[in-house]
Amino acid sequence: QVRLVESGGGLVQPGESLRLSCAVSGPSADYYAIGWFRQAPGKERERVVCMTTSDGSTSYTDSVKGRFTSSRDNAKKILYLQMNSLKPEDTAIYYCATTNTPSGSWCGDVDYEYWGQGTQVTVAS
Repeated sequence: QVRLVESGGGLVQPGESLRLSCAVSGPSADYYAIGWFRQAPGKERERVVCMTTSDGSTSYTDSVKGRFTSSRDNAKKILYLQMNSLKPEDTAIYYCATTNTPSGSWCGDVDYEYWGQGTQVTVAS
């Protein structure tokens, strides 16, 4: 019922920027939490940023603070991740996810029900 489709990934050099998009379709009701995750080869999936929609609070992982910014276009139902000053260690498959179940007290403590297929981001010289 809820579909998320990521786009915007690609190959860039260190220091360059990318903007990822996540198009959301399905019920028009707002979701409890929305987030971007990434997984690099041989590593665990990690949360990059998430937002608890009830109060608009946003939480970024330390490694991307000051470089990445998440935003939403509610009219178009698109979630964005603006990634600046990209580093090789940012290389990963990036996923967007959401949930409408408040299983935790904030966006970093919930089980995400709906996931996109992922988009590859590669940062290399």
